[in-house]
Amino acid sequence: MLNTYPLWKYALIVAVLAIGGLFAAPNLYPPDFAIQVAPDDADMLLSEEVAQRALSALDGVEIEYFDVGHEDRSLVVRVRSNEDQILGRVAIQDALGDEYVAALNLAPTTPDWLAGIGASPMKYGLDLSGGVHFLLEVDIDKAVSNRSKALEDDLKGLLREKRIRYQDMRFEDGDLRVGFRDDDDRRKARKLVLERFREFVPQSEDVDGRPGLVLAMPLEMRREIERYAISQNLQSLRNRVNELGVSEPLVQSLGSNRIVVDLPGVQDSSRAKIILGKVANLDFRLVAAPDALGSETETYEYEGRPVVLERRNIVTGDRVANALHDFDSQTNMPQVSITLDGQGGDAMHRATRYNIGRSMAIILKETKTRMVKVTDDSGEEVIQPQPYETKRLISVATIQAALGSRFRITGLSQGEARLLALLLRAGALAAPMYIVEERTVGASLGEENINRGFTSIVIGFSAVLVFMLIYYKLFGLAANIALTVNLVLLIAMMSLIGATLTLPGIAGIVLTVGMAVDANVLIFSRIKEELRERPPQQAIHAGFERALVTILDANITTFIVAVVLYAIGTGAVKGFAVTLMVGIMTSMFTAIMGTRALVNLMYGGRNVERLAI
Repeated sequence: MLNTYPLWKYALIVAVLAIGGLFAAPNLYPPDFAIQVAPDDADMLLSEEVAQRALSALDGVEIEYFDVGHEDRSLVVRVRSNEDQILGRVAIQDALGDEYVAALNLAPTTPDWLAGIGASPMKYGLDLSGGVHFLLEVDIDKAVSNRSKALEDDLKGLLREKRIRYQDMRFEDGDLRVGFRDDDDRRKARKLVLERFREFVPQSEDVDGRPGLVLAMPLEMRREIERYAISQNLQSLRNRVNELGVSEPLVQSLGSNRIVVDLPGVQDSSRAKIILGKVANLDFRLVAAPDALGSETETYEYEGRPVVLERRNIVTGDRVANALHDFDSQTNMPQVSITLDGQGGDAMHRATRYNIGRSMAIILKETKTRMVKVTDDSGEEVIQPQPYETKRLISVATIQAALGSRFRITGLSQGEARLLALLLRAGALAAPMYIVEERTVGASLGEENINRGFTSIVIGFSAVLVFMLIYYKLFGLAANIALTVNLVLLIAMMSLIGATLTLPGIAGIVLTVGMAVDANVLIFSRIKEELRERPPQQAIHAGFERALVTILDANITTFIVAVVLYAIGTGAVKGFAVTLMVGIMTSMFTAIMGTRALVNLMYGGRNVERLAI
């Protein structure tokens, strides 16, 4: 019998529709604005007393909250609006201090029975609504200072190696000033600088009344340091964001010293804030010899006793190629397994080969940000971020043999080891960064434009439904049902794969509607042509079969274009490409199988003399 489906095909279509409806349903439950509080220390718990202090802070600024979720590691407080969310975060952070991180969040409202089967709402890009925006400022002066300090250390070592005595060496107004005993030492040093430090042009000037050299950093070199700092920090941030598993994040530079990080659909924003805001690095140094000069040493506390270290580093964290958190096979204690790059491995090998029997120390440096109250020019108190750096000696061990590019760091708690491995693996920062702005983001193009965008979809979709119903009658009704199902399946697929819907993605939906209608128009037009030469049942069968090749050609070529766009595009282009690819797959299913199933139910398996088409 023509135009009939076996039972299993109907069962397949019904199953797809049921599953699609289930996974699209969470989008009916928009998320709530929330404030998330978590300890800054990865091993700390959030006590009931701390939770009450946070809620009291909200009461103090008269912010209404309607739901509180408290676990061992975090507190999530739901509030009514974005304004309450921003004001509440500042109040909680001020009340709890730097030991805890208060961050903006979007709390899901999906029913438990849907969440239990893994259903979650579709993620929205920052240009629609949802997500967290961070603005970070790169400390360019610190990057230049680090490069200058490295220059000073290299020059001191070079002068000692060549036995050229200098009286004084210091930075003043951005220039390195070196004083010598006589003109002969200055002449030798100048020649050495021209040979080894070709980017500098040393000027012969008196320093404190002695013959001296002044090394000024060229403007082009400073700009190169700035470009490198921004580029390196951008790459490190992208790696860190990838560790968070955020869909389609935006990480880009803004101006000469700022970086914008947009995290659409992020749920654990407190963890994001900790990872993005922390700067962790390592210094590997030798324990100073007893006769070392005081100007070349630093003292740290380690296990209740002072340890004197050389100021000069063997290697730093920027030479770390990989870092993994694991456990010592003998003691079962947490550790971080470090792999250095080639240059770092060579430096470590040289330093340890000639110092077997001496002790080597590892310093953990962290740059954090705390919010402090300051008085602005108008005399009002405002909250501003203030960076500060902590240094801690985490390991002192005797060098038993020459080390290479692989070794382990112990003496850390499990939370510290996990976070340190993540930060080192993501890449060292060329300069510290501080979060200067944090907020949830609504429509970047304006709420009015977003509403118009959705309104245009509704109007366009409705116009298509009316046209199809009037022009193709009963067949148009089947196409309209299939088109509606197509949108449900599209939303379900986007939710299921965790794709992010952006404003260009809405354009992809509009194009998908057009593609789906186009397929039905091709089929129905073919059926009309076949009706001139065939009876109705044969015309229906021939129309679907002969239009299939044309539909496949059109959709496959468009799908290939979407794949190319996704492969070479970024941000919004990828959002459009993902929506288009998913839409093509769902429209093919609904136009070919869905519409035909409906037509079969209306006309299949019986005598028909005319068609309502």
